[in-house]
Amino acid sequence: MSTFDMDGLDSMQFDVLKEIGNIGAGNATTALSQMINSKVDMHVPKVELMDLKVLPEIVGGPETLVVGILLTLSGDVDGMIMFVLEQSSAHHLVNILLNKQLDAISEFSEMDFSALQEIGNIIAGAYLNSLSTLTNLFINASVPYMANDMAGAILSVPAIEFGKMGDKALLIQSQFCEDETRVNGYFILIPTIESYAKILKSLGL
Repeated sequence: MSTFDMDGLDSMQFDVLKEIGNIGAGNATTALSQMINSKVDMHVPKVELMDLKVLPEIVGGPETLVVGILLTLSGDVDGMIMFVLEQSSAHHLVNILLNKQLDAISEFSEMDFSALQEIGNIIAGAYLNSLSTLTNLFINASVPYMANDMAGAILSVPAIEFGKMGDKALLIQSQFCEDETRVNGYFILIPTIESYAKILKSLGL
């Protein structure tokens, strides 16, 4: 297990990781729809195994303002999962949830932060439940930590923490559609190398 090499993933292993991403994002869409009590559709998510150092570029560049909700994972799978939203998308979701004017954009209040933390918790939880069910592995998630900052600063946290163990993250880029509004969200799953191997082994690969 210790000799697992992320760069050596074969096409079947990568396809399985992509399928896990697709199913998890689908369940997260259902959870989001129930939470805001509105029909939410999702475009087929884009799933890629990415270098940690390029993640800020994917979400719009290091200086792009985003909201990041981070949960650390323990149990059978160690690592982190981060849900990143463009700031405009975060405002839209909060406005729906708190019955505010939909196009209102102002500084996030404590109540807004609390709502965003709950959104991240539920969406990431839906994704992790899918992963746990598919692999039959126990995955425990921490209380969510939330930050509102530039993408470069927020994404440096998992890069520093896990860069010494590996340099790859599974990125699931999803676009949720609610009426005419598109909400861009990014799941970033960063298990340890050992946990990646455990996930694939549990699936018979």
